[in-house]
Amino acid sequence: MSKETRGFFITFEGIEGAGKSTQARRLFEVLQGKGYPVIFTREPGGTPVGEAIRGILADPVYHDMLPLVELFLFSASRVQHAERVIRPALEEGQIVICDRFYDATLAYQGYGRELHLTMVREINETSAWNVRPDMTFLLDIEPYHGLSRVRSRVEENEKEADRIEHESMAFFERVRQGYLAIAYDEPQRFRRVDSAADLDVVHGQILDTTLRELGRRWGDPNRLAISSLDL
Repeated sequence: MSKETRGFFITFEGIEGAGKSTQARRLFEVLQGKGYPVIFTREPGGTPVGEAIRGILADPVYHDMLPLVELFLFSASRVQHAERVIRPALEEGQIVICDRFYDATLAYQGYGRELHLTMVREINETSAWNVRPDMTFLLDIEPYHGLSRVRSRVEENEKEADRIEHESMAFFERVRQGYLAIAYDEPQRFRRVDSAADLDVVHGQILDTTLRELGRRWGDPNRLAISSLDL
């Protein structure tokens, strides 16, 4: 997170079926109920421009999309998202909970698509505009189990899997290993959670970790509400 920002930026990462969207939303709802100034957002998306890009990225009709095109589309969504949503919220002293951020790009387009990692990191730096997560939950699960969850969800909802969900097991193995490598390089930021566990157990671990961190930094939710006046 850049020096100008005053809030707290929490991101959720993981492969398909890890449960990150569910857990990110649950954390948001609990913190909101406790009185914290918090917003929930997602990538790709978070803005009208980003949501339009998300639709393109998810649509199976674009199955022949080149990896570099995919990288630039994710990054374009992030530029709009960082500047229009995330940075303003952080500067107001809010907590931002985001379902994926630039770690996903490095894991999916770098490790998964096997694009040059240095190039992906440089594009990430440019697209994030110096906005960096303070804490990242990596919901880790074996790809076989994660994709089994995806298949069950697709069948239950009677809808087609999206473009990424159609990828091979080998692709998701590379993505998972990429996430583990990224987390290994930044142990102070990442919190790895075994997302194969019961949903309530996973939620409890995430909530406990978050409340400890917020308590260490601000003490209570009222402090965050007036942080913009304090600084």
